[in-house]
Amino acid sequence: MIRELSLNPRCYESLIHFFRSTAWTADKVRTCWYRFLSAHAPVHRVKGRVVLVGDGVKQSKEGYHMPGVKKMVQESETQSKGEFIFGHLFGAVGVLIGRRAQKFCLPLKVNIQDGIRAAADWADSAISAESHILQMIRNGFEAAESFGKSVLLLDRYFLSVPALQLMNKLNAEHEEDEELLTIVTKAKKNCIAYRLPPSKEIGKKGRPRKKGESVRLISLFDDPGVKFKKARVTAYGEQKDVEYYCVDLLWGMKHYQKLRFVLVKWDGVTSILVTTDLTLSPVSVIELYAWRAKIESMFLEMKQQIGGFGYHFWTAAMPKLNHYARPEAPDPMSQVTDVERRKRILDCIRATEAFVVCSTIAMGIVQLISMKECGKGSIRNFRYMRTPSKVKPSEGTVMYFFRRNLFSMLLQNPDSFVTRFIRERQSETSGDTVDDVA
Repeated sequence: MIRELSLNPRCYESLIHFFRSTAWTADKVRTCWYRFLSAHAPVHRVKGRVVLVGDGVKQSKEGYHMPGVKKMVQESETQSKGEFIFGHLFGAVGVLIGRRAQKFCLPLKVNIQDGIRAAADWADSAISAESHILQMIRNGFEAAESFGKSVLLLDRYFLSVPALQLMNKLNAEHEEDEELLTIVTKAKKNCIAYRLPPSKEIGKKGRPRKKGESVRLISLFDDPGVKFKKARVTAYGEQKDVEYYCVDLLWGMKHYQKLRFVLVKWDGVTSILVTTDLTLSPVSVIELYAWRAKIESMFLEMKQQIGGFGYHFWTAAMPKLNHYARPEAPDPMSQVTDVERRKRILDCIRATEAFVVCSTIAMGIVQLISMKECGKGSIRNFRYMRTPSKVKPSEGTVMYFFRRNLFSMLLQNPDSFVTRFIRERQSETSGDTVDDVA
């Protein structure tokens, strides 16, 4: 930014101080962003519920003095990535925007959710000590409070008893009678559920049974007594013929919550989908879960186009990371007892999340511009692409368009706030100005 806009070099330090400033917080900026999106974004709804998407993302970081950096397993199937990496684990919740097949997962809240729990009980700390799974449920509920009744799409990692218990608790505390947040997720292949308990006979002693006989769900695919139905669904931008079987069962050891299970066969693949909303039809569950892939596309664009995880905030107050520490070794942050060092570490964590929240807003603005330009040729036909998008320009195409036309836009709008803001910070001796470059 300093080089391309010919800004005064002192602006670099100003940018660094901006992210570390205590004059603003990521939560307050995010609240304003939510309010804007609620009023202007084409939010996608299914059965009156806003569609939210959640997942975790790992960002490799090599900094020895970065808070929250830890050793993690890399589940990616590509051979270009190592089995283990050092970095940050982020939890992300986004909202699905657009109409028909023109959909984006617009990021809402992306924050570090592991590696910093030791700082949860420090003074002036806003860090949660909850697990990654529980923080995802809580972030989804916060988004639902802003956007209204919502359904949260998650992968099978997040189907757990603690997650269901927290969601039920938050829904019960909500003022309305109807559930504010429900989830659609996927069950593991070894999932075991229970049939509803039989009614207790009148006069029979003992407490009523909490569950019926157990059911190994994977075995239902080969059970001749299970009759699968055929349907045509819209998934991954295509019309697909699927077979499904829907059944309501109890799930969760010592929890036994009634869930709707949808067993699906398509393209030779079998899947077990789950939802807490017992009013959703099986076809709606299948089509909803297919939209979960949008968050993976969002992560890719946010990394490669926006540079949303390109931060490098560190502090000497953080103990040096030991790459060879054993898993049972104590957390380096737990060894920090000095109040001033703790404060500097918390400032570094806040700067990281401030950078990411600005990146999510930038990503959302690019996506909204792409949605607005659907059907117009100004951006879509701006550059040659061997396989152009049929419905909307991608985030990368929109950003390329603005990079190439930035100075022309500034010249056409000399009295705009953005133009004046840049001019006031350009260095007289730093090279070309806006007029010279244009």
